Amino acid sequence: MTMRRARPGAAACGTAAERRAGGMHRLLAGLWVALGPLLWGCGLALQGGMLYPRESPSRERKELDGLWSFRADFSDNRRQGFEQQWYRAPLRESGPILDMPVPSSFNDVGQDGRLRHFVGWVWYEREAILPQRWTQDPGTRVVLRIGSAHYYAIVVSVWVNGVHVAEHEGGHLPFEADISKMVQTGPLSSCRITIAINNTLTPHTLPPGTILYKTDTSKYPKGYFVQSTNFDFFNYAGLHRSVLLYTTPTTYIDDITVTPGVDQDTGLVNYQIFIQGSKHFQLEVRLLDEEGKVVAQGTGGRGQLQVPSAHLWWPYLMHEHPAYLYSLEVRLTAQTAAGPVSDFYTLPVGIRTVAVTESQFLINGKPFYFHGVNKHEDADIRGKGFDWPLLVKDFNLLLWLGANALRTSHYPYAEEVMQLCDHSGIVVIDESPGVGIVLTQSYSNVSLQHHLEVMEELVRRDKNHPAVVMWSVANEPTSFLKPAGYYFKTLIAHTKALDPSRPVTFVTNSNFEADLGAPYVDVICVNSYYSWYHDYGHMEVIQLQLVTQFENWYRTYQKPIIQSEYGAETIAGFHQDPPLMFSEEYQKGLLEQYHVVLDQKRKEYVVGELIWNFADFMTDQSPQRAIGNKKGIFTRQRQPKGAAFLLRERYWKLANETSDHWSARKAQCLGNSLLT
Repeated sequence: MTMRRARPGAAACGTAAERRAGGMHRLLAGLWVALGPLLWGCGLALQGGMLYPRESPSRERKELDGLWSFRADFSDNRRQGFEQQWYRAPLRESGPILDMPVPSSFNDVGQDGRLRHFVGWVWYEREAILPQRWTQDPGTRVVLRIGSAHYYAIVVSVWVNGVHVAEHEGGHLPFEADISKMVQTGPLSSCRITIAINNTLTPHTLPPGTILYKTDTSKYPKGYFVQSTNFDFFNYAGLHRSVLLYTTPTTYIDDITVTPGVDQDTGLVNYQIFIQGSKHFQLEVRLLDEEGKVVAQGTGGRGQLQVPSAHLWWPYLMHEHPAYLYSLEVRLTAQTAAGPVSDFYTLPVGIRTVAVTESQFLINGKPFYFHGVNKHEDADIRGKGFDWPLLVKDFNLLLWLGANALRTSHYPYAEEVMQLCDHSGIVVIDESPGVGIVLTQSYSNVSLQHHLEVMEELVRRDKNHPAVVMWSVANEPTSFLKPAGYYFKTLIAHTKALDPSRPVTFVTNSNFEADLGAPYVDVICVNSYYSWYHDYGHMEVIQLQLVTQFENWYRTYQKPIIQSEYGAETIAGFHQDPPLMFSEEYQKGLLEQYHVVLDQKRKEYVVGELIWNFADFMTDQSPQRAIGNKKGIFTRQRQPKGAAFLLRERYWKLANETSDHWSARKAQCLGNSLLT
């Protein structure tokens, strides 16, 4: 277990703090060899794996990205597609269709205004040509994988050639179906994949929402309704990530769990491997360095690999060689009735530890200070649809900015984002879609059970990413309501049981005295918008109010604190001096007032600051939102506002103060682009 509640540290910077942190780290590291596998084995065993589909000598993948047939069900009850069984035949035979790109949101692609705000069932269809060996070899397992079907659908139903094969509740996380029997009956040369998605939000979905029926027929048509939410981003929907087919042998590597540790200069990789399809098999495990040299090897489904003089995974700008990744190669051999079977899977592995004291966040035993961003998966036209050029641009901007961390506000991001974070050293606070938990109904047992399942899916997917250093179970819930105490106690305990190696938090904007969930978190993450949502325009009160905020929270809980959101709305090109709200000068001035206090408190117990937001993003329409939220330091088109340069200067200064015996200026001079 690499996250533990250590003895209180001192200031978050300075040589005395580092000596204390290092001493504590060495003391606990000595126990790791004996206790590590035991503690790591205490985590709840999740049923079924969700390994990222990678090609190998035994595995193939076929992406189904591109144009799909699409139709929204505009019928009054939104159920015409089920009543007429649109999935029984090609979608074009039951009515008009649109071309819809996948991945993308469906909302902004067309010119039909009804589609932009559509709530209900939409239908996607695609014909997939199958390689002959997939359909004729009974030793091949064919799997349909959907990266995410948004939004938080009541049910996501999938049919292959009219046969129902899967349902899944919730968006942002992948789900799969074994379709081998369907495509190998015949056999078939192609298959028709039909996916129905419902983006309706209820008090029990994540995020929650409500449907408001407008019954005054003097103002609204009969049956008129709207979707109401308690979060400030647009409810984009559709197939936002890749849909693909992949293969494995019928006896295959189902899941791998890796928990790293460090004992002095020896890196430890505790692994557990789960196999499906046979109980009679052999496993060989090899760990390779970045040059392809084998540095450790083992056998069996569970063990510990020891790597002398290991290269540790360090965050960006914390070490001269950040983000070092080993490769864990797993080879399965099994004897089956049809003969010998082999399966191969390679998992990137970073060796690092995470620990929390009363005043510090430690990575590899050294104090770490989060200086980074909150983001959204959001862009023009594509909405929340995954897009490689946009992602690479965003990461190059993060590196240019000198950011070392991001929070996946307010939902799990694409797996490729996690992979780039691993590769570039961007530390991640991995957040569930628990945003907008406001109503009392959303603390019911039904809601809690679903939230527990979502955390299981999130941990299952992201548990092996070294960049992920903390789980966040929610954002700005009404954690002062009476049922919130039991809800978050249960939810956080469950998440810790799923993964004992990482701290757990949720992001709060409640009063420190009234927050019933805060006693259960490892790190206090607090959002505040002084001189924006109140005391409009009065930046002179920020420092006093922010100092009071920090001191109240720390005095009450004695836990490290992250300023998880702060910022101001700014329309690019608006200038006012003296600064006025919505001008670039006001955004810069507000940030500077926060930074004065952050510089004081980071020497004590504040361990991070995350700007809201990286870039402007779309929201629901309202008089307070001029085509979206403008709190970004970059525009929605990724062009910098004045605050981006202010933050860049600050982040590089912070990096040079906290880097480990080398100058971050070297990296700055190289152009900060590791991805091109």
